Amino acid sequence: MVTRRHFLGGSAGAVGLVMGAAGSAQNAGAADDWPVDPPFRFTGDMDDFNAAQRALAALYDVRRDFATFDAAYYGAMTRPVEAAYSARSHWVNRNHALFLRSGSPGHPRDAELDASRAAVARMLGAGTDEIALSAGGTEALYALIANYAPLQPGDAVIYADVDYDEMQFACDYLAQSRGARLVRFNLPEPHSEANILAAYDTILRDTPRAKLLLLTHLSNRNGLVPPVKAIVAMAKARGVDVILDSAQAVGHLPFTVADTGADFIGFSLHKWLAAPLGTGGIYIAKDRLQDIKPWLGNRIHDADDIRARIPTGTVDFAARLTVPAAIAMQDAIGLEAKHRHLLRLRDYWVDRVRDVPGLEMLLPDEPGRYGAVSAFRLPGMSGPDDAKKAARLFLDKYRLLVVAKAGLASGPVLRVTPALFNSSAELDRLVAAIIAERGLFA
Repeated sequence: MVTRRHFLGGSAGAVGLVMGAAGSAQNAGAADDWPVDPPFRFTGDMDDFNAAQRALAALYDVRRDFATFDAAYYGAMTRPVEAAYSARSHWVNRNHALFLRSGSPGHPRDAELDASRAAVARMLGAGTDEIALSAGGTEALYALIANYAPLQPGDAVIYADVDYDEMQFACDYLAQSRGARLVRFNLPEPHSEANILAAYDTILRDTPRAKLLLLTHLSNRNGLVPPVKAIVAMAKARGVDVILDSAQAVGHLPFTVADTGADFIGFSLHKWLAAPLGTGGIYIAKDRLQDIKPWLGNRIHDADDIRARIPTGTVDFAARLTVPAAIAMQDAIGLEAKHRHLLRLRDYWVDRVRDVPGLEMLLPDEPGRYGAVSAFRLPGMSGPDDAKKAARLFLDKYRLLVVAKAGLASGPVLRVTPALFNSSAELDRLVAAIIAERGLFA
């Protein structure tokens, strides 16, 4: 039985759960009942940094012997979402092929999955028919890039050093398979809005037959948030389509699809939204659907159905069915409040190391140009091997997980990505380790 104590982890101040007549998803005597989650009601004070830390920490069951700063990889489910996932895993397993073949009375498979699509659509300000679920952001973006229909041999595809490795690989595939011409450029540092806009304007102006631009909403390398809507408008004015990589933005930055201006967006749901692993999706503006071809000729769904653009197979249905619970948890906290708290976590450690001699911080403190993700270089750190050595030292000596990232033109970095469950005390440990190891490569 899932008890109130299991949901709260023994901390009544963090989140209240109201149980209606239907009861808890796993409470009961009727094993065939569809899982029903108690409503989420978060009572933490998000305006008080310390109080918010305590309330948010109580939502998670994560190990604390290590301080893990890698929410850009996996956000970890809250206790209520983990319980919702467990309940759905049990239900799907109990009903097995009966559910998968839409034979479970009152709960046809696609109708239940459409509830998850609808929840994502509401979150992003899109139509349900403009959203398809995927097995994460990487699959979503491969589907958009590799199947971009208007591309002709000789057309140029543009991407930058801040873009994610596998999405760069997908663009490279367009050169191998479709005869596209690749144009890779480096964003100048410092990454101020003026520098970013000037760089994109130049590359678009100077690239004959530019047709497709990969744009990253929030860089997994250094956390850069470019002025997305302005860049999309700049590209469209030149007849260039943008595929927007929002893998690090959904559940992190408050935005709707209209705020971006983009017609094609791929995203993850298991990072900042903290849905179960292996969840993500694509957005395609309704009037642009035919410009993304069905996945490898997929005819399971009709050509006018966005779901044809994603691989069709036997996936973790319980994970996808849990997505509305993750959105409900986010709504209970409040996305704007969540975003402000993540910025406070980022600023907390950055403000304490910015004056360390020789330490390089990768982003300027320009409002709107960053979220929780940031990166730094220790003095004298010069190559990928140095970055890996430093990351391993932080893990082994200080029990701190930071991530070595290569790919930026200016060199490798150590990425720090605090999650909602991280505390200022854990960030103090990070600050102390950075100061202690500032001479590692000197």
